[in-house]
Amino acid sequence: MSVLSSSDPRDRRRHRTDRIMTALAAASVVVALVPLAAVLFYVAFKGAAAWNKEFFTGLPTLFGSGGGVANGIVGTLITVALASIIGIPIGVMAGIYLSEYGTGRLGSLIRFVADTMTGIPSIVAGIFIYGLVVLNTGGYSGFAGALSLAILMIPVIARSTEGVVRLVPDSIREASLGLGIPRWKTIVRVVVPSALNGIVTGVLLSVARVAGETAPLLFTAFGSDYFNLNPFKGPMPELPLQVYNAARSAYQGVIQVGWGAALLLVLMVLVANLLARLAFRSPGGGR
Repeated sequence: MSVLSSSDPRDRRRHRTDRIMTALAAASVVVALVPLAAVLFYVAFKGAAAWNKEFFTGLPTLFGSGGGVANGIVGTLITVALASIIGIPIGVMAGIYLSEYGTGRLGSLIRFVADTMTGIPSIVAGIFIYGLVVLNTGGYSGFAGALSLAILMIPVIARSTEGVVRLVPDSIREASLGLGIPRWKTIVRVVVPSALNGIVTGVLLSVARVAGETAPLLFTAFGSDYFNLNPFKGPMPELPLQVYNAARSAYQGVIQVGWGAALLLVLMVLVANLLARLAFRSPGGGR
């Protein structure tokens, strides 16, 4: 049989096309991974030299050794945590609504708005919150920064949640409804737990997307060279802003600290993704 198949011109053409497309797919993977690996390696190479005790415990300086980014680490954690508290519930509930009830015009309108918001430049979110919050509350704050980041998180979470919830088989819903369980309870106790891994992955992607944002924070949190533990009052120090400011410095020590802060941002996102994968990995080792 194999001899007959190999002698068929159409069969040989299909095998040849399959090998070519496999090679092209492999080459595409390499092309996609090489720039990413190069960026990670270069940031690690340049930033690792800045990591010392002063880097993690000191405050930034405008010249000399560059100081540290302790206030930026604390400020970034506060702002991202606040943005997550605001954005994650809204995004997840919007995604569940779109998946379970969003078949009408309202659902189409929400999808259109979410897709449009996903594509807008992040600086637009910062300018919007600047006009809406900063000008009306009398100054910059970590809360304003968190609001601008939450605006960027919500459409990403909503669309990713809708996608993974739609993957839950209808037979599971029908079995629950067939037992007389109300639809809202079916969604909360059956559908959402079945899609939890995908929902968490989408949430982490959104957190990773906003954790390194700089443009919206320029108009909202503004940044500071000192500690600020109150997110509702005064400029909030942020790691991305410290990287931005360090990159414009004329002093090599300050630039080196900026590379160290960039490496820290990358590792924070990487560790969050790894912890999530470990925490939600199925017992059988599947994803």
